[in-house]
Amino acid sequence: MRTAIVYTPDGAVTGLRQDWTFDDMYTAFAMTGLEAKKKGQFTRAELQPLAQDNIESLKDFRYFTYARIDGKRRQSDAFAAPVDYWLGYDSEATELTLHFMLPFKEPIAAKRLVIEIYDPEFFIDFGFAEHDAVKLVGAPPQCVLAAEKPHDDNFFSSQSLNRSYIPSEANIGMGVKFANKISVECP
Repeated sequence: MRTAIVYTPDGAVTGLRQDWTFDDMYTAFAMTGLEAKKKGQFTRAELQPLAQDNIESLKDFRYFTYARIDGKRRQSDAFAAPVDYWLGYDSEATELTLHFMLPFKEPIAAKRLVIEIYDPEFFIDFGFAEHDAVKLVGAPPQCVLAAEKPHDDNFFSSQSLNRSYIPSEANIGMGVKFANKISVECP
């Protein structure tokens, strides 16, 4: 995934531009039954119903995105519904990428902003892209950005879960241990 934190000219954060690339297995599942006018190449318009399904489904999970503003955790009241969402398809990699803007309900002026992206049940594993994973867009020049994902020697992101894995109440809360964390400090 890639995340861009978007600022206004006066230094307030308006939202997060997200690009989530799905693995080839989910892509194959999601695209089952979709027909392209040009074989193997899908337009935004052809993928828009699938993009809408994805966005509507993510609402129940708070878009797997959580904010802490100046030390206060903001669960359900920080973000508005996504806007400007669409899917792109890479026919060489056979992967879908969901692009969307997740706006804050109101612009946030914070000295410290922490964004965490994860599935609380750890059924879905999120990972930062290798290059250009996180950036600030229009941020004041003195802002400092850091991004991290806790390392666990017992789990490798390339490792897949076998079919016996079933999410349960025992998994609730486990995902926070694997949260992708983005921190921005603006003095």
